[in-house]
Parts: sequence; C-alpha cells; structure tokens
Amino acid sequence: MSQTPDFSHLPAPTAGLAAALARPKAIAVGCVVVLAGLGWLTLAWLVAGMGGTGSGLTGMLPMSLQALCQPSFGKAGPGAVVGLMWAAMTLAMMLPTAGPMILTYAEIAETAARKGERIVSPLVLAAGYGLIWAGFAAAASIAQIALTRLALLDHTMASASGLFSGAIFLGAGVYQFTPLKHACLTQCQRPFPFFFAHWQATPKGVFRIGLQQGLYCLGCCWAMMLVMFAVGTMNVVWMAGLGIVMAIEKIGSGRTFSHVVGTGLVLGGIAFLFTAFAAHWPGAPV
Repeated sequence: MSQTPDFSHLPAPTAGLAAALARPKAIAVGCVVVLAGLGWLTLAWLVAGMGGTGSGLTGMLPMSLQALCQPSFGKAGPGAVVGLMWAAMTLAMMLPTAGPMILTYAEIAETAARKGERIVSPLVLAAGYGLIWAGFAAAASIAQIALTRLALLDHTMASASGLFSGAIFLGAGVYQFTPLKHACLTQCQRPFPFFFAHWQATPKGVFRIGLQQGLYCLGCCWAMMLVMFAVGTMNVVWMAGLGIVMAIEKIGSGRTFSHVVGTGLVLGGIAFLFTAFAAHWPGAPV
C-alpha cells in the first residue's frame, strides 16, 4: 500500500504546495473542470450578447432555444469576437475529451510521486495539448472570416450554401473511415503505452508529450470540428452534441461507433446536396 509523502519538515506554505503537487490526479481533474467550464461560460456570455434571429425550422423554436441554435451578429459581422469564440469553443469541446489522457498521465505521476520520484504537474501536459488546439482555433478564425467575406457563411455564422454544407458533412463523414483517423483515435484511446514509452520528468519533456497528444487529438477530431461551419459556429446545441460524440469515441468505443457516426455524416451531406440541387431543378418553387 502506497504512503503519502511526509512534508512536515518543510515550512507550512511550501509543505502545502508540495502536498498539492504530490497529488497530480486532483490537479488534472481541477484543470479539466475549470478550463472546460471557462470555455462554456465564455460561449454563454457571447450567445447572450447576440440574440437570435430564427428562420426556417429554427424559427419555430422558443426564442431562448433559437438564440442557442442560431445567434445573430447582425450587419456588424463576427470579426470582433470570432477569435475569442473559437478559443472558447476548443476549450469547451476538446478539453473534456482529453480528460482520460490527462488523468492517465496524472495517475502515473501520482504513483511516481509516492515513490519519491520527480514529477511534473499535469498542467504542463495540458498546456502543450492546449497549444495545438489554440493553433487550430487561430486557423479556424481566419477561415471563418474568409468564408464570411465569400458569402459562404451568413450573419448567424451558419453556412449560406447547401453545397458548402454538403461538402463539409461528406468530408467529415468519409474521414471517419480513413486509416489516419483510426491511427490517431487509437493513440487517444490508449495513452498509457505512449506515456510508458515516452515518459519524461522535465517540464520541457512533458510539454512536448502534451504537444504530441494534441496532434493526435487534432488528427482524430479536426474534420468533425469543421462541421460547425455547416451548422453554425455558435450553435451551442450542435457544439454540445459533437463534443459528446468525440468524448465517446475517445473513451474506447471501437471502430463501429466511428463508422456509424461517419455514415450519419455522409447521409447528412447527401441530404444537403440533394436539397441544394433540387432547388435548381426545372419547376422547383422559387
């Protein structure tokens, strides 16, 4: 049975800090909960300041739900807040899916700490992981501004083209079946062998491990994140749904679940394309 390290010989403030750092699992849980919560609170604040302008099926929903599904920026466009929005979205959607990976590291580190070995806080690991997704958020922000100027996104930050939506859904669906998707997903589902083979006891080394795990996560989830361009990049309902799907994938659901999700996305893409082409058929209502 492992024993808790004795820090009584240290000054009180130092002993308290040492005791906290000797429990990496608690730090990991707090990191995931606090940062993911911060992301969702930021998104809630952004949505609350926009108001909804429902149309189509969304217009039939209660006003509060319309605001969640289709917030409106009006004529001002999303440029002023798009970077903050994508940063909050990646925190809210991706950090919870990284929870198993961070907790696996923390469990290994906690065992090492009880043996008196040197460890690095899981916050350093999370920082490396987060840097990769911060880069994705920056790239997505630039893409969104460009797509808005090309009139492919409307004032609600949703796709203004059925063909564009269909292409995104089809691409994301097909990617679910690719070897690269499953290679990255395997690394996300089974982080222990990776940590065992690449264990580091320095902040620089742990930060590099976080970067590598972030790249695996990006390789696993980037296509599904792009679905937000089709459904509305501030559509909180879709955001939560996709976040749940990606979390289930990383828990270890196997290829069957990923293939079911891929099939659904492909069918959604076909439906978008069929609707877009049907609108231009001879005799179609204007």
